[in-house]
Amino acid sequence: MKRSILLVSLFLFLGAQAWAQGTKHRLLPTPRTVTWGYFDARTPPALHVRSGDTVEIEALPGGGVEALEAAGLPRDKMQAALLEVDREVKERGEVPHILTGPIWVEGAEPGDVLEVKILSVELVVPYAWNSFSPGRGFLPDEFPYAYSKLVPLDLERNVAKFADGIELPLQPFFGVMGVAPPAAVGRISSGPPWVHAGNMDNKELVAGTTLYLPVHVKGALFSAGDGHAGQGDGEVCVTALETSLRGTFQLSVRKDMKLRWPRAETPTHYLTMGFHENLEEATKLALDAMLDLLVGEKHLSRSEAYILASDAVDLHITQLVDG
Repeated sequence: MKRSILLVSLFLFLGAQAWAQGTKHRLLPTPRTVTWGYFDARTPPALHVRSGDTVEIEALPGGGVEALEAAGLPRDKMQAALLEVDREVKERGEVPHILTGPIWVEGAEPGDVLEVKILSVELVVPYAWNSFSPGRGFLPDEFPYAYSKLVPLDLERNVAKFADGIELPLQPFFGVMGVAPPAAVGRISSGPPWVHAGNMDNKELVAGTTLYLPVHVKGALFSAGDGHAGQGDGEVCVTALETSLRGTFQLSVRKDMKLRWPRAETPTHYLTMGFHENLEEATKLALDAMLDLLVGEKHLSRSEAYILASDAVDLHITQLVDG
């Protein structure tokens, strides 16, 4: 089930949003509150919340201790929670995403939509790492070896110090946000995105945006992880600026929405997404979802929506490397 991801966004002003918040919760990463590299509808919830509640989630950097050591970070500079999780969590998938959750949202049923308002995203540590390895990435034949890099983050100036004369503005977001997949598929890798969302690597999903996820199992079972301090569309070497993040999310059940694929909104754009191993097929999925949005939200005919898509829709490939 290898899929690539494309993002189609349409520039349409949405206006200001007022976000009322319910009960506030906090979920920290521990060996009992994370999953490593997979989504599974059978995973016991790490937290139960009501629709409309907010949850502060802290997520550890993907790759774990091994990746940070390879990049040159000594263990005494690593988070205690990461050392504990790395030491005690033995049940692991094929990719090293450390996901905090899942979170059971009361009232969520298959066919509903989980609205995830991303209220804030904060950096936790002053470093990030990147790497590539043989046989992976978009240019595997040109780079048939392993290489890792530790990148200091200046949290006061909000930049990554990539190299002398090269600083990158920090735009933190969670590379992985998703719900449990349909129970019938069992456990799936957190590597490729799918109908449950997951590893979208969508750099537009920063603080102030809203993600809409189709619900497949009772309680939805939302998880987040794979913190990125920044990333380019494409994520061509497999990793971004991998780091720890703290995010605050408002989770609400929407009975009035029906979706086949994840959708999102920023303060200025609608985003529709399609996931498939073939980029042309992924584009078709994302475009079809955009036409559905324009017909449903803007009351256009499908013919008018098709023309408007040609006039105003921008196509983005958020990553080329996870299948």
